[in-house]
Amino acid sequence: MDYFGSGPDDWDANQKKVKDNVNNPSHYTQGKVECIDAIESATVNKIGLDAVCTANIIKYIWRCENKNGLEDLKKAQWYLDKLIKHNEQKRNRASI
Repeated sequence: MDYFGSGPDDWDANQKKVKDNVNNPSHYTQGKVECIDAIESATVNKIGLDAVCTANIIKYIWRCENKNGLEDLKKAQWYLDKLIKHNEQKRNRASI
């Protein structure tokens, strides 16, 4: 068995699919796209805090309807505010 859902432990005794909150949590899949794949694409040209904040913004917005609702939106907003502040500081340092 590998860690991506192709082994015998993915099914229960009644041949029903077993929920896997480690390798494939349902709140991180929308349509045919998994959140991690969207994050990978969105952050491919970002580094450091820009990448971290962008990834977390996507993650919290992605899962909000299926996990923590308003709390996740507030977390996304916190990371967006952090990203804005970080980029303002970078711009100010570059203009000196």
